[in-house]
Amino acid sequence: MLNLSKNGCSLWVASSTELALKPTAVALGKFDGVHLGHHKVIQPILPPVFHQDSRENSDNLAKFAPPPTPEQTYSTVVTFDPHPLEFFTGQPRTLLTPLDEKVQQLRSLGIEQLVLLPFNQELSALSPQDFVEQILVQKLQCRRISVGEDFCFGKQRRGTAKDLQILAAHHHIPVTIVSLQTYTNQTPTPDSPPISTSLIRHYLESGDIKNANLLLGRPYNLIGTVITGQQIGRTIGFPTANLQLPKEKFVPRPGVYAVRATISTQTQDTSTAQNLVGVMNIGKRPTVNGSNLTVEVHIFDWSSDLYGKKLTVQLIEFLRPEQKFPSLQDLKTQIQLDCTVARELLNPKC
Repeated sequence: MLNLSKNGCSLWVASSTELALKPTAVALGKFDGVHLGHHKVIQPILPPVFHQDSRENSDNLAKFAPPPTPEQTYSTVVTFDPHPLEFFTGQPRTLLTPLDEKVQQLRSLGIEQLVLLPFNQELSALSPQDFVEQILVQKLQCRRISVGEDFCFGKQRRGTAKDLQILAAHHHIPVTIVSLQTYTNQTPTPDSPPISTSLIRHYLESGDIKNANLLLGRPYNLIGTVITGQQIGRTIGFPTANLQLPKEKFVPRPGVYAVRATISTQTQDTSTAQNLVGVMNIGKRPTVNGSNLTVEVHIFDWSSDLYGKKLTVQLIEFLRPEQKFPSLQDLKTQIQLDCTVARELLNPKC
């Protein structure tokens, strides 16, 4: 799969090692969230110059990837599909960055290729040595590798980052081990928690959007298609766009958020985006006896039809938990207050 950006920059997505572009410079890990810690792991494998070369969109792999020069390697993130926890537990796992979002974030960092290793019984049974020899050396033709210091691999996660460094050295492949990163407004201490996907999920679950965004290095996004809802918001003067998210997308704490939104419109020749602000509610709408979780966005000063459009919503601040009101009029009064607070947060000079 070749994923092209608006300006022609491309990222090759391979669902197996056989389809991967070779030779490679590899960053290994799960990379869910592509957070600031992941950025540090990715940095050592990027080309010395971030080149914005443009390649034609073609189904012909050879046309996309002319034979590399001896010095050329493809900066490659290697991760697993499905997530290892999903494989071992048999339970679906929601993700901070489903595949489309992960591709977008990696491409923005200058990565040229994403390889999705099918995580199955065969892969999980490989010893650390076999993983290095069969996957990294033979199939991916690695020239250099980067991992976080907490990286584990091989059967029962027996291999450590240091083990990888030793095993790869037998094949003359250098391995960069990146220290865990912390983010704090003060000098880091031994007790400072490292940046991690699990910590970001914890912040999102508790409504601590500011800290989640700090660790991500960007606002947390919800990206989906606008679908028809019950249109109750229209009856109280606050029409909302009902957002259908990918089923694997991690949804943060129910409640009301101040948000920035981007409406993307794609035609055959052009792609345009409109940047807007508003409020979003995540929840079951208890005031109207709702039972299903919905994501609804009210965009300020907007009256056009949004059905079928792609909406990217950036979560800026958590305003309040979801609550049940005695009447629709009470709900309307509270939404008015929410909008006032959100406008001040998002447009402080207005």
